[in-house]
Amino acid sequence: MMPHGDACCAASGDKAKSERREPLILERVPEDMGESCPSALLRRLKKHCSCSPQKIKSKILGFVPILKWLPRYQLRDWLLGDAMSGLIVGILLVPQSIAYSLLAGQDPIYGLYTSFFASIIYTLLGTSRHISVGIFGVLCLLVGQVVERELALAGYLTEGIGSNRSVAQMDGNNSVAETCDRSCYAITVGATVTFTAGVYQVLMGIFQVGFVSVYLSDSLLSGFATGASLTILTSQVKYLLGLKIRRPQGWFTLFKTWYSLLANLGHTNICDLITSLVCLLLLLPAKELNGRFKAELKAPIPFELFVVIIATLASHFGRFNANYASDVAGEIPTGFLPPQLPDWSLIPSVAVDAFSIALVGFAITVSLSEMFAKKHGYRVDANQEMYAIGFCNILPSFFRCFTTSAALTKTLVKESTGCQTQVSGLVSAVVLLLVLLVIAPLFYSLQKCVLAVIIVVNLRGALRKFAEVPRMWRANRVDAAIWLITMATSALVNTELGLLVGVLVSAFCVLGRTQWAQALKLGRTVDRDHYDVLSAYRGLRSHPGVAVFRYPAPIYYANQSLFKKSLYQHVGLDPVREKMRRVKFEKKLKQRKAAQESATKEDGESTTGITLIPDHEPLHSLVLDCSAVLFLDSAGVNALIEVRKDYRELGVALVLAQCNTTVLDALRRGGYLPEKEGEDDGLTFFTITDAVHHVQHALAQNGDYSTKN
Repeated sequence: MMPHGDACCAASGDKAKSERREPLILERVPEDMGESCPSALLRRLKKHCSCSPQKIKSKILGFVPILKWLPRYQLRDWLLGDAMSGLIVGILLVPQSIAYSLLAGQDPIYGLYTSFFASIIYTLLGTSRHISVGIFGVLCLLVGQVVERELALAGYLTEGIGSNRSVAQMDGNNSVAETCDRSCYAITVGATVTFTAGVYQVLMGIFQVGFVSVYLSDSLLSGFATGASLTILTSQVKYLLGLKIRRPQGWFTLFKTWYSLLANLGHTNICDLITSLVCLLLLLPAKELNGRFKAELKAPIPFELFVVIIATLASHFGRFNANYASDVAGEIPTGFLPPQLPDWSLIPSVAVDAFSIALVGFAITVSLSEMFAKKHGYRVDANQEMYAIGFCNILPSFFRCFTTSAALTKTLVKESTGCQTQVSGLVSAVVLLLVLLVIAPLFYSLQKCVLAVIIVVNLRGALRKFAEVPRMWRANRVDAAIWLITMATSALVNTELGLLVGVLVSAFCVLGRTQWAQALKLGRTVDRDHYDVLSAYRGLRSHPGVAVFRYPAPIYYANQSLFKKSLYQHVGLDPVREKMRRVKFEKKLKQRKAAQESATKEDGESTTGITLIPDHEPLHSLVLDCSAVLFLDSAGVNALIEVRKDYRELGVALVLAQCNTTVLDALRRGGYLPEKEGEDDGLTFFTITDAVHHVQHALAQNGDYSTKN
């Protein structure tokens, strides 16, 4: 390297190729600034473990963000918008909470509990001003699958819907036997899953791993949500038809469900079918009208609530349950049940499921929070969001609630109706409290098929993604492939497996991009020192005898052999093959000389010799642009050492240009560069122009630059 203290410097020629500029010298700044690792670690520990009144106050305000923004609440400017948005969202939450309880395998009252507690807790702990936290369809599906599996393992599904089982609970020193029916055990499973998922989320917040959300790309989450939506749609068809069939377990549930539906089609409840069709004909156009005129409407019209009220009245006065055996919501109690601990014995059985539920819930919440924060010009804390959503699951689980997260539809409603802060969440909680204390029993006669219609209608947004597949494919085929694979796996094989497969496919696509990278030949513009890809732009020219290439990927153990193969192929000079060709030529030359000597002795005539004709353009130097090489590992450094050695044996010099400091450090540690700092090695340069001028000047002076390097 050229002299530079602790860094590389570059040699260059100026406009006259015969002259040389003074080498540029840069001195690297030491990373540790003289501080040893133990002392630096001790200093950081003291900083984090120290305690002062200001630090305690900062921690409390950071953990409970409402204490920060509530004292600065602008009552006159914000209250009306918050009250309006909270009231509308609360009204929308009532039918949706009851409906999505069905998807989670729970009684309707538990959906109301879940939305009520989540609204209050997120108001206290959340950092987003706009998102609405409550029931989310995909999470309800995941919880419902776990509930159905555990019900089957416990024998409830085989014993019948209304069966009771004795469950021994310890009360002091006495074992008290009490009956626990299917509904009781279902919410016990759901609450235990919710508690476990919340613990995962809080632990991730404690260990500051909020960054994991970046590994769940938009295409992955969208594909997962769309695939889960297909599963949700399929699971609700039995309610639309009034069929009483079990939810299948394991893989390929979509096919199993449709097989059961077709096999039991003859048992369709005509009353439920007619009610479902009427509700669909009412809700689908109404929701489309809401979407089309949302700019003109100050608030969306709550058509779902109207349909629920009308359907409940029709079912009550028509006695659909008694006369037509239509399945209804049943008794919905008022008030709150006393808190209850999760079933600790169930945690090992649901721990894996809870982790995927925790990850999806957090990813949805953070992505929505950051999206609306960016739109409105404020910041959210991903780790605090982890705490908030974690406690939105842990605390309500003691009151028989199931898993929650942010919900896009209701968040959009809040934003469009003038929401300014999470005070709107408190208003929504008041609306739900009124329903829980007074109105809930009035929904006794509400048919479950109406709830299924509400779920199906709300899947429109996710299912419309299929129409966007051609556009996604044109925009980015890799993202489109991730979407398609994640969607297909989630829908056709298994919902949780779809998330795992999506993450793995995304990771392999990132890894694959380093495997598919190809060496690109660069050329120089006519009037300035700018180099770019020869095949991409017209008017670029190359230097005689000097090839300039760029490798647009890191060089590490997984692609080091592909890097060498690509470079040799595009340079047009494979050192290994060239050496073999030269060995064969020398062997033939020796044989021909021997034959010539023997022929000369016999008849005195000489024979014509052979000449080696190179199959590539004359090349004396190779410049490798490393500006796109983010890092090197030991295998990558060894690959560069091998390339330099192989080309040097053919009289071709290899020099590097535009290496970042990380790459330079790896080259020095790996032995590519001299260990002695400040030694002029002439192997790395700050710019491509410096590298080209240097090898041209060295060739002009020494005749063969490669022998020196």
